[in-house]
Amino acid sequence: MTAPTTRERVSQRVPLWRDVIVLKWVTQVFLLVMVLGAMFFLASQAGDNLRARNISTEFDFLHEPVMIQISEGIDTHPDTGARALWSAMVNTLRISGAGIIFATVLGVVVGLARLSDNWLVRRIGTMWVEFFRNVPLLVQMIFMFSFLTTLPRVGLDSGPINGWLHISNKGISMPRVFMADGFYQWAVVVLIGAVAAHYVRRRRQRIQDETGANTSPILWALGTVALFGLVGLFVHPAFSWLGSVFGAIAELFDSLPTAAPQVLFSAAAIGVATTWIRRFLSARRSAIGHLLLSDDDWFRMIFAALTSLVVVLLVVRWSGLSAWTLDSSRDLFEVLEAKFEVDGAARPFDAMRPDIVQKNRFPNYGTNGLTMSIGFASVFFAVLFYTSAFIGENVRGGILAVPKGQTEAAKAVGLKRGQVLRHVVLPQAIRVIMPPTGNQYLNLLKNTSLAIAVGYSDIVQVGTTVFNQTGMTLPVVSIWMLFYLSCSLTISVVVNWFNVRMRLVER
Repeated sequence: MTAPTTRERVSQRVPLWRDVIVLKWVTQVFLLVMVLGAMFFLASQAGDNLRARNISTEFDFLHEPVMIQISEGIDTHPDTGARALWSAMVNTLRISGAGIIFATVLGVVVGLARLSDNWLVRRIGTMWVEFFRNVPLLVQMIFMFSFLTTLPRVGLDSGPINGWLHISNKGISMPRVFMADGFYQWAVVVLIGAVAAHYVRRRRQRIQDETGANTSPILWALGTVALFGLVGLFVHPAFSWLGSVFGAIAELFDSLPTAAPQVLFSAAAIGVATTWIRRFLSARRSAIGHLLLSDDDWFRMIFAALTSLVVVLLVVRWSGLSAWTLDSSRDLFEVLEAKFEVDGAARPFDAMRPDIVQKNRFPNYGTNGLTMSIGFASVFFAVLFYTSAFIGENVRGGILAVPKGQTEAAKAVGLKRGQVLRHVVLPQAIRVIMPPTGNQYLNLLKNTSLAIAVGYSDIVQVGTTVFNQTGMTLPVVSIWMLFYLSCSLTISVVVNWFNVRMRLVER
């Protein structure tokens, strides 16, 4: 039997209109063109309509003065729109961070209470979950606000523990331990200790792996950090020279043109896409160097390249983002310069008891204590109780997911209930608990946007005031979206990092 000739092989090829590869590429390209065309059409129509109504989408308002007074925050009388939004962002991050920490602790307690052998404790945990989980968060927030406003007025003898804890219709004031002027120099010493602790832990872990002896690498690492922190209480003034370095960096940001961040962000977008494509090709290359790519592989690389180009276009088009980046960076390093240029004898920490002052007819809380305003307390306790109910159910489900034989085996070797929980159950349950708990962290962050209902100065409330004054609704809303997206992605990255660290590695 003779082999087919070249002409016969060509005649046997599948026609282009029936070739799967050709049809797949044509379909994908056609859909991509249609989507881009629709986006271009909608953007053009939206731009024409905005220009017809004299609605600006520029970010110049970030540099312009605004007549805004914020109820609380790092700057209650901001001079520009950017400063006002930055103060509101800090308020949102403050209440979100505190809520995540305390909701996690309270959620673990509630979850363990749900599994308690004590009937009363178990019922209290069940009622906590069923009540706070099924009452809408906004209703809880408004209830907290209404309850706090009905408390007695502030008096010079306000309690319940005068001089230590004051609760009134002005909020809650308590003692506070705060970062003093020398904290940032001390933090540098602790940071050096953390680096040293990393190498100490690695060395102790290597000795444990080689000899099998229990070298307690985690305890050694924590002890190293604690030792550096203790030494830093006495040697931290030696790092005051960093203030001049931060000052020089602030002057550098002040002298940079607006195009500098645009070039930097564009180069970063292109560099990330290029690095990803190179690693992708390296992963697809065989041991002998042969590279075989499927249609999906080509599509992924093209999509990565187009995404980087879209980012470049957005950065170049929105010059206000670059200006805001320069101003924020300059302000950050100016603050750091001021923090490091302090008296060498300044302490890293200090503590104060709450005070009540009376300047005119009415007494009010002073500045010494840790004071939660009515708005902050309403939002904080509402998101704390609401989120803790869901985290408690996550903890309960994670513990119940551990096979019962693990608990029985631990009890068989003589471990007590607390030891079984700490050393056997929770290390296995954390793998089940973390993914849904990470979702609750994201929900807590986004739920703080309801703070506008009780007048707390978060980014939504302050942003609403800004666009009411300037008329820049779309730019302010885009800043909202970018802020919440950045915070959500940061939380997701941290939670996913823990998930990867805690997952079981099969051999």
